[in-house]
Amino acid sequence: MRTALRPGDTVALVAPAGPVPADRLDAGVAVLQTWDLRVRCLPGVRARHPELSYLAGTDVQRAAEFQEAWLDPEVAAVFAARGGYGCQRMLGLVDWAALRAAGPTLFAGSSDTTALHDAIGVHLGLPTLFSPMPATTHFDAVGAEGLRAALFTPAAGRVLRGPDAETLVPGRARGTLVGGNLSLLAAGLGTPECRPARGGIALLEDVGEELYRIDRMLTHLLRAGWFDGVHGIALGSWSGCASPDSVRALVLDRLGPLEVPMVWDLGFGHHPGALTVPLGVPAQLDADAASLVLEG
Repeated sequence: MRTALRPGDTVALVAPAGPVPADRLDAGVAVLQTWDLRVRCLPGVRARHPELSYLAGTDVQRAAEFQEAWLDPEVAAVFAARGGYGCQRMLGLVDWAALRAAGPTLFAGSSDTTALHDAIGVHLGLPTLFSPMPATTHFDAVGAEGLRAALFTPAAGRVLRGPDAETLVPGRARGTLVGGNLSLLAAGLGTPECRPARGGIALLEDVGEELYRIDRMLTHLLRAGWFDGVHGIALGSWSGCASPDSVRALVLDRLGPLEVPMVWDLGFGHHPGALTVPLGVPAQLDADAASLVLEG
């Protein structure tokens, strides 16, 4: 599997979830082009569902264009233009066997695309990039540069640590990186694409959630066994949620009893300058140094 892009490669932008703002899309495409990438926007990136305004195109269209981009032999990577809501609605419409037969492709996105990250991991066994998306406000200079580095350079040995990262529970752990957006992980329980944290390092972040809802989702994941056998936990941002201190206290209350190394605010999630973190690859979590070291 080719793990890095090269100048001149073609990348495809799709809209697997919510509608994409045209101005942000144009700005994001312009940035990608400065990286010497050929950018192909599928028609659905500028589409709107005829009845449900929170979706970019119908489920059939979004699934078909994601699949079309993946199966195109000229496309080296598929990017989600933005998140929102809707990825779960299309998972059952994707021909995963066809994607598996076509061979590996890079995928990058975050937020609602957590559902796609898990699906790609479960059905195809491939690593993905949990990253800022081109048609969002978080695709600023720092966040974009982090994605560029992840796309063009090997991951092994890279150290990830945001400016506000702190130790929550000391220690070191090794495992495969899993997780993403807390809401989507909780919503994915019981589905064919659910990818538990056993043997791994769990990444968790969310946006715009009240404290009791974060509590409910963490409790749901705990009671469902999603955290069973987890080796370590790295928290991202909680933008627009309750106060950072209250979320921190809640995380320690709910996840502290797991007694695994845990880092607060590693630097990924819904905020400017967000880190790009691969999923499905081995890494070492050094909670003492509040950092993550990629192994592959």
